[in-house]
Amino acid sequence: MRGSIRRQHVLLTIVATVLVCAVALGAGWLAYLRQLGELERQVGDRLTLNLRAVESEIERFRYLPDVVGQDRRIADMLLEPQSRDAIAAANLYLEAVRDVSGADELYVLDLSGETLAASNWQEPGSFVGHNYAFRPYFTDAMARGNGRFYAVGVTTGKPGYFLTSRLDHGGRPLGVVVAKVDMSPLSVTWAAAGEMSAIADGEGVVFLSGDPRWLYRPMHNLDTDTVALLQAQRRYDGVDIAAAAPLTGGSADDREGLTVDVSGESYRLRLRGIEPDGWQLLSALPLEPVRREAMQIGGLAGLVSILAIGALLLARQRRQYVRLKLDQHATLERRVAERTEALAREVEERRRAEAELRATQENLIHAAKLAALGRMSAAIVHEVSQPLSALDNTLAAAGLHAERSATGEVQRNLSNARRLLRRMQRTVKHLRTFSSRREPGPPEVVDIGGVIEAALDIVAPQARDGGVVVEAAVPAGMPAVSGNAVRLEQVFINLLLNAIEATASAGNNGVRIAATADDSGLAVEIADQGRGIPEAVMERLFEPFFTTKQTGESLGLGLSISRTLLEEFGGALRFAPREGGGTIAIVSLPLHPMRTMAKQTESA
Repeated sequence: MRGSIRRQHVLLTIVATVLVCAVALGAGWLAYLRQLGELERQVGDRLTLNLRAVESEIERFRYLPDVVGQDRRIADMLLEPQSRDAIAAANLYLEAVRDVSGADELYVLDLSGETLAASNWQEPGSFVGHNYAFRPYFTDAMARGNGRFYAVGVTTGKPGYFLTSRLDHGGRPLGVVVAKVDMSPLSVTWAAAGEMSAIADGEGVVFLSGDPRWLYRPMHNLDTDTVALLQAQRRYDGVDIAAAAPLTGGSADDREGLTVDVSGESYRLRLRGIEPDGWQLLSALPLEPVRREAMQIGGLAGLVSILAIGALLLARQRRQYVRLKLDQHATLERRVAERTEALAREVEERRRAEAELRATQENLIHAAKLAALGRMSAAIVHEVSQPLSALDNTLAAAGLHAERSATGEVQRNLSNARRLLRRMQRTVKHLRTFSSRREPGPPEVVDIGGVIEAALDIVAPQARDGGVVVEAAVPAGMPAVSGNAVRLEQVFINLLLNAIEATASAGNNGVRIAATADDSGLAVEIADQGRGIPEAVMERLFEPFFTTKQTGESLGLGLSISRTLLEEFGGALRFAPREGGGTIAIVSLPLHPMRTMAKQTESA
């Protein structure tokens, strides 16, 4: 039955989801179409207003070249181009007209296209002396009587709209009058109003825009002939139009309903022609508000649908709720019981694993002890055999002196024999204590001086065998530390053996062990005169079974176990390079709390 209920629930969920999605998508799409139509209307209104503004700006100066050409001073200069007085009078006249009319510049070209007089005749970047015969506004004026052309000035680098008129005298042409109009106030007005408006030339290249991201970008991909024409006319001198990304992916014939992406934002774009120049006026509004409102309406419709469907399904779900709740309660109890049993098994397995891990760790620590004894075996044999040989000789001498009744000599030989026996007993005692498998137990009060002294006694044969002198600088009365004496002794034996072997292999003979203490703890430094530890080896120094010695010489457990033993008591082990060569092993140990507390009480 539960399976049947579940299948019905899945089916109802699918039907409800499809219905909600259909309602949300339908409402959102209708809202999008309505808002898009409103956006199109707003763009159209903006195009109408901007078209009037552009036409008004052009009409202000449309007849200026004809009016300037009617002045006698301009005709006199063209009739007598060599007359300095005529040129000076024309320059002054053009300058005065420019200042009064508000035009950007005014200048006069002869029949070869060379500038004879200009309103900026005495300013840097003057047009006088420059030839503009290559400009279409000159060729159009010569051919038809007037011309118009928008381009970037090749002399000043400033864009402008060039209006031209041919000046005739006696039925023959004398020259061309040019008025350069600055149309940048339009772009400034658009930018200040936040409008995405622009003007493109007949080839579809935007030359005036309220948004600098549109400037000098083609509306569509330009063919090679158009690019060549723009370069020949030097229309946008200094601008690589061919490399500019097109605003739209449409063709040059598209006029309505274009969508452009600018810096990741989508805009609805509409165009309108400006005659007689063949320009295109562009206006755009962002599509994001339209999409956002459509999504909001669609989401609202979907939410209403969800609420309606939810109300219809609520009654049905209530009938099934009680029955399912009882089943779920039984299932939950069964799962809790199963999980509890599984957790109990897991806890037991972890306890067994921890016990096995502790046993394995103790075996590894004991193996490391035996490995250290193995490394010292030759020196220990030498340490014991030497007193035995001396003891044999001493006892033999004592026997001879006893036969001769030399009582004093006998007593002296027997004293030497007892001293040698005590020496062997002390060595054997240290070895027996070191190799014992005592369980660590809780941290205890440890005299670090006694631990270091015992470790030095055990490694002394190894040091003598390698010709190494171990210098100890452990002040008396060092504060007690927390730990285990036997295990700390194992740590210092491992570190001292490594220092002795490193120093001997480098041909040196000095190892120094020093201890210092402060309120934060106690530190023991073991400095050798070896060759140092390479960086690659330093990274793997505490890795178990990693060793740089030949096979059979070491298990590679000494440093790993030493660090583990120290960390058991809150200590630490690290290595640092020694000045002048070699390595320093630094052991940090915490002070015992009882001794620290007693010290604070005494100070108080």
